[in-house]
Amino acid sequence: MSVLTSSRELWLCLQEEAGALSQQEPVLSSFYHTSILNHNGLASALSFHIASKLASDALPAISLRALFEQLLVEEPSIVEAAFYDILAYRERDPACDQYIMPFLYFKGFHALQAYRLAHALWRQQRQSLALFLQNRISTVFDVDIHPAAKIGQGIMIDHATGVVIGETSVIGNNVSLLHSVTLGGCGSATGDRHPKVADGVMI
Repeated sequence: MSVLTSSRELWLCLQEEAGALSQQEPVLSSFYHTSILNHNGLASALSFHIASKLASDALPAISLRALFEQLLVEEPSIVEAAFYDILAYRERDPACDQYIMPFLYFKGFHALQAYRLAHALWRQQRQSLALFLQNRISTVFDVDIHPAAKIGQGIMIDHATGVVIGETSVIGNNVSLLHSVTLGGCGSATGDRHPKVADGVMI
């Protein structure tokens, strides 16, 4: 497996994989095109894919995508984190033999990228919208991550069902979480009350 060194290299690889898969399974050709091949970069594809997953009557996909695209322009570090997250799945999950798999199919990856967008809103003091997204993430992916939590990059949330990450949790880089992991608060006191996870930990 060759090691990718940039989000641009990842994007080219995703396009190559999507093109090959589209030829192998023509029934899914439209899916591969709308998800990856019709986009001009990772940020565009990411905003489209996550918006499609989280869309609702209250906030339709077209509005969500416009919001996400603006956030990715303002905070390109979100795309860079997504790059390292995809590498983490490819390197640590033996069931993941293509870079395209977490991007298209792994709800742990989807929930994490959606959290990153909600976290950006939280830091912009747009808490009500961030909490709305937290609720959608929990409903759609069965993953509950408070938008105020601080999470590094190179994160793999494997299977993801039932994962809970509380408000004052801090997770370092290159961390792996399995399903049903709860980083919950200790007691009912306010303030700093959630676990801190160092770099390179698996839970």
